[in-house]
Amino acid sequence: QVQLVESGGGLVQAGGSLRLSCAASGRTFSRFAMGWFRQGPGKEREFAAAISWTDTTYYADSVKGRFTISRDNAKNTIYLQMNSLRPEDTAVYYCAADSRAYYGGRYSPSLDARYDYWGQGTQVTVSS
Repeated sequence: QVQLVESGGGLVQAGGSLRLSCAASGRTFSRFAMGWFRQGPGKEREFAAAISWTDTTYYADSVKGRFTISRDNAKNTIYLQMNSLRPEDTAVYYCAADSRAYYGGRYSPSLDARYDYWGQGTQVTVSS
């Protein structure tokens, strides 16, 4: 019942920046925890960043200081601002929503199994 649509992926040079967007449906978007995950070539899907319904943010060590996650509840949208991009950031980036944490009282921002809705993914390629 919740649909997520990512945009903003593309090709960028190392050291450059890119801004991903994820537009969500849902009457209670402001109560969703939202996250970004990524999957590089030949790798498992990994956590990148998350933001809770209180705007608390969480980051993987690999992106901390370079990426910023934010949300705009009026637009039902989250963003991932990616700066100082590196070739190892090359991956398909997925937007995900956890619609249950707010009601259940438990939140695990880095665990992909906790997210019940996923976008289709958007490719980010960082060239050297």
